[in-house]
Amino acid sequence: MSAPAPKSIPYDKIRAVEWEHGRLKLIDQRILPGKFEYLYLDHLPECAKAITDMAVRGAPAIGITAAYAIVLAARDRYKENPKGWQKEIQPDLDLLAKARPTAVNLRWAVEHMRGIINAGITGDPVPRLLAEAQRIHAEDIAANRRMGEMGAALIEKGSGVLTHCNTGALATGGYGTALGVVRAGFAAGKIKSVFANETRPWLQGARLTAWELVQEGIPATLIADSAASYLMKQGKVAWVIVGADRIAANGDTANKIGTYMMAVAARHHEVKFMVVAPTSSVDMNTPDGAVIPIETRAEAEVLNVGGTRTAPEGAQAWNPAFDITPAELIDAIVTEKGVVMNPTREKLSAMMKK
Repeated sequence: MSAPAPKSIPYDKIRAVEWEHGRLKLIDQRILPGKFEYLYLDHLPECAKAITDMAVRGAPAIGITAAYAIVLAARDRYKENPKGWQKEIQPDLDLLAKARPTAVNLRWAVEHMRGIINAGITGDPVPRLLAEAQRIHAEDIAANRRMGEMGAALIEKGSGVLTHCNTGALATGGYGTALGVVRAGFAAGKIKSVFANETRPWLQGARLTAWELVQEGIPATLIADSAASYLMKQGKVAWVIVGADRIAANGDTANKIGTYMMAVAARHHEVKFMVVAPTSSVDMNTPDGAVIPIETRAEAEVLNVGGTRTAPEGAQAWNPAFDITPAELIDAIVTEKGVVMNPTREKLSAMMKK
């Protein structure tokens, strides 16, 4: 069993991704909060489908899932062809890398594990690759805790905060990125109230963030995305805290659709805007947000809610899964390497070199 939650860390008892008894174990996030069930996966194509279908989601969790999926693929290929498995696994890696296009963590994990495979492994590859996947998993949790502490340090005592999408333990190896800041801030007495956008069309805020906070005993208030601006006008939040699926070299950030709207509203109402993400989400090879690929998902996700049609037959929908928040609307980017205030290309480059 991988990366258990230590009892000494408050508000840290959820693990969305685990390696258990030689297989990958995922919380099926598609059916929360109505049902709590695990998926048990034994082969890479199953893992790729779980990523595409959003049974597992959130950039860090996707990357960790990919690392474990490659362990499963190596086990299968080595059994079939002990001498030629390195060559035969390459199409598996390509399939996995295409499961979702926007989150850079997926590509990073695949290429990192590919590098180890291509460098040569003597004998059974599973122990070496499993050790690396577990290291990636453990380092993600440790990084989240560091980010939680650093992000919470920016927040004045007694503040209200607003989150968008789900950036917690369900989206990461554990503890969370933006929701890790909420966990740390609540534990330190910095945060007095948490508001969560419901986050249409997949309702990650309503289904997942609210579920996490209830499990941890952290009081939270759910709002419709369209209520966020009015909430800010009421002076009820000091920070909007979000995650990132990819951060470009200049600080432009791709995150769940609606994030850009939150950033525009925050700037107008003089509310601070914080992006929290590991350095594996920072892509210095992507110059700016204009070249980040934005995944467009099925119209049905907008035309239906919970499988029930809410729009008339014949209506069409546009369903981008992400949007781009320009760097100039971001007050702080928090990574495990430190905090970058008012991010620029030069500041991010210096942080990445630490």
